[in-house]
Amino acid sequence: MCGIIGIVSQEYISSKEIIKALKRLEYRGYDSVGYALNDGTIEKDTGQISLFLEKMKDKKFKTGIAHTRWATHGGVSKENAHPHSDCSNNIMIVHNGIIENYLDIKDELLKKGHVFRSETDSEVIAHYFEEKLKNTDIKKAISDFMKETRGTFAVLMIKKGENKIYVFKRDSPLVLGIGEKEFYLSSDIYGFSDKTDKAIFFNDNEFAIVGEDYTFYDIDGNIIEKEVKEFEWGFFEEKKEEYEHYMIKEIKEEGKAVRRIINSLNNEQHKKIIKLNEMIKNAKKVCFVASGTSYFASLLGVYFLNRVNIESQAIIASEFKHFIKIDEKTLVIAISQSGETMDVLKALKFAKEKKAKIASIVNVPYSSVQRISDLSLEILAGQEICVAATKTFINQVSLLLYLANLNGLNVNLDTLHARIQETIDNNENKVEALAKTLCKKRDIYVLGRGFTYPIAREIALKLKEISYIHGEGMMGGELKHGTLALIEKGTPVISLISYNDHEMISNTKEVEARGARVITISNKKETEPDFYLRTSKDEKFAITATIIGQLLAYYIA
Repeated sequence: MCGIIGIVSQEYISSKEIIKALKRLEYRGYDSVGYALNDGTIEKDTGQISLFLEKMKDKKFKTGIAHTRWATHGGVSKENAHPHSDCSNNIMIVHNGIIENYLDIKDELLKKGHVFRSETDSEVIAHYFEEKLKNTDIKKAISDFMKETRGTFAVLMIKKGENKIYVFKRDSPLVLGIGEKEFYLSSDIYGFSDKTDKAIFFNDNEFAIVGEDYTFYDIDGNIIEKEVKEFEWGFFEEKKEEYEHYMIKEIKEEGKAVRRIINSLNNEQHKKIIKLNEMIKNAKKVCFVASGTSYFASLLGVYFLNRVNIESQAIIASEFKHFIKIDEKTLVIAISQSGETMDVLKALKFAKEKKAKIASIVNVPYSSVQRISDLSLEILAGQEICVAATKTFINQVSLLLYLANLNGLNVNLDTLHARIQETIDNNENKVEALAKTLCKKRDIYVLGRGFTYPIAREIALKLKEISYIHGEGMMGGELKHGTLALIEKGTPVISLISYNDHEMISNTKEVEARGARVITISNKKETEPDFYLRTSKDEKFAITATIIGQLLAYYIA
């Protein structure tokens, strides 16, 4: 999920401004960065935006595009970074998405003498237009490209000497910001929300030409009218303050973030959460769809709802259409931090085709997931700069717990923020000391049952994506089916033991008997855990145990 930025200005501005705008999309993840200006300048490199910004030359420009890449086709290299250009360096593009039939297009272009500099699927776009524009106008060329290519794309294209950006989009987010003297193009409104509160959101198979003004077209080149939306969402730039990294800062913001979402559900969003509850009760089938950390939040939501006799299921977004039969009596609840997760959007479009009702739980307002939904709630975690989700997971789970409370679960959420802060304050130093003993380990296993099973999965994910350690989260009851054979003397095993889970205690004894180094996290003091988290409610324990895992992944890294 990379980021793209484009600016068309009536006045000359600093080239550093386009990279500063790009930096606001840093949370989307990247390994390379670059920009192009309409004077033919192309600068790009691997590494961090902040380092790129320090060493880049300051140039004045009126039209430019920029991109952060996360490698898919081709390795992490300067040559594979965006922007890409045609043979003559007259056409420059940035692209989010994947051109599935790029090899077929590339073969045809190679036969016509085009020379490629990168391994990417994206570079074919620049060469495609170089070839196409020999015999046709730009609008026809864009229309043909959209009809002839398979896959996903949000493309910004500039031509040397022109003060215009050509923009086209399918299944990848794109929005136009309308300023007083500039137009902005971005993957989401974070990119320009400090400059304007007016935006136009692109739909699939639309393109636009943005210069002194803007014009939108459908895939056949017919002019279409678009609604300008004003959004009530001011930009504030997150800073690390005294913290070394954004991740630890965001973990320590979790108490405040939870208080914010619970307060909103009691007040501003109360009608929405009541409406979501009604939709659940009226549905014949309820399924959550999500990816990554959000999937584990949704899985925990299934356990919460099951406790109050509401049947639901959680499905990985990429498998959604293969996994479930849905119709107009189905309620699909999408959970996504960004609201732009590609697999989630594909699942929702499939659900729309089947006439299902759609609700969503997102962090980023005005996102694609929110706009496609019949009802959408916001978790209000604040901007999450770190790619690894921490505070957004806690707020997602808190919202789902609130939903279960509406149906008879009795968990006091007014004290949750205090329990979170207590967990951090009482355990951070202990976790840091433990991390020093685990940082050289190759494997760490995490065991859970019931509410703690999704937490075991989430902790294991954090160990992988942050610490680069193989973490495996699993059901304690499945331990004997293969995994137990991998447990040997000294193997770290984290055991999540909720208050009345006697079976989990037995599973812990199993790995202890094989010489594992067991680290126990529990809300039952009598088990003499390594980390005692004070709460009698297992649902709260699931949340606070997650925080121990987040801290552990951070300090191991």
